[in-house]
Amino acid sequence: MKKSLLSAVALTAMVAFSGSAWADILVGVGGPLTGPNAAFGAQLQKGAEQAAADINAAGGINGEKIKIVLGDDVSDPKQGISVANKFVADGVKFVVGHFNSGVSIPASEVYAENGILEITPAATNPVFTERGLWNTFRTCGRDDQQGSIAGKYLADHFKDAKIAVIHDKTPYGQGLADETKKALNAAGMKEAIYEGVNVGDKDFSALIAKMKEAGVSVIYWGGLHTEAGLIIRQAADQGLKAKLVSGDGIVSNELASIAGDAVEGTLNTFGPDPTVNPANKDLVAKFKAAGFNPEAYTLYSYAAVQTIAGAAKDAASLDPEKVAAAMKKGKFSTVLGEISFDEKGDPKLPGYVMYEWKKGPDGKYSYFQQGS
Repeated sequence: MKKSLLSAVALTAMVAFSGSAWADILVGVGGPLTGPNAAFGAQLQKGAEQAAADINAAGGINGEKIKIVLGDDVSDPKQGISVANKFVADGVKFVVGHFNSGVSIPASEVYAENGILEITPAATNPVFTERGLWNTFRTCGRDDQQGSIAGKYLADHFKDAKIAVIHDKTPYGQGLADETKKALNAAGMKEAIYEGVNVGDKDFSALIAKMKEAGVSVIYWGGLHTEAGLIIRQAADQGLKAKLVSGDGIVSNELASIAGDAVEGTLNTFGPDPTVNPANKDLVAKFKAAGFNPEAYTLYSYAAVQTIAGAAKDAASLDPEKVAAAMKKGKFSTVLGEISFDEKGDPKLPGYVMYEWKKGPDGKYSYFQQGS
């Protein structure tokens, strides 16, 4: 009898211990951890991991610790669905990601159906938050906002130029190009060329020849740094003196590695740089001490985790739907500043600004906010 009683007590203890072991809050990070866009995936991963470590050190979320679960979508929508289903099976309740709009949009459907809140640091296509889903949020801006700024900038600064609008046919790239074109046309300017290329293309000789023939001196690029770098370098090699202007899809120092010296003078829109905020000095130093430069979306990812933690505290719950409701009502202190969201899940943050690529104090090319 005593043996049975002891066994029961031991079993109860094991169950209790097992329960506490599984009490971690699983936060998935979905993005291109491998492939040509791995630099962006690393930004999402490192930002979320550091935020989780810092929040855990301060006591976690409502007394529970965050555990990061990684999902590599390789910037592919089909793989993104596989990652989403894996997160569901793993018991993930919150997702930071994905990077690409073309991945975030279909993945969010899986998350919505399975009670998972998704907050993307990088997906800017308006459709992501325009479908009335309960679970979609972002810490970045939208392409209609970014395109409006870019189109006006082009009209104001290159009013006598012949402009080519080129995109990569993705929801992000074409969406941004179309929004920029819309703003450009509204300002009374007509593009000389409007054309799409394929993700992964390596040879842009025919396109460059076409732009030379049309007298193009400004290229607006809707897409990522991988193709942008090749276009910049090949245009210079083929004697096309054209300035490339783009969006937040080229904010990786890998652009300079691809484009070489021809990257100088390239322009792109992005949000105000949070790494230069004095309030983030120690955090930036912590990333760099660990051997990682927290550029571009790193702090946007960090802020996404901060927002989840803040909303869970306000909701006094870890239920994703309750946390989502709290996110739409509250204001949250983050490395991007104070964030609040509208009913769609879009953040109320400062708008896009223009950056220029040039050599920094270290002699390496990077993007610097104009006027800074």
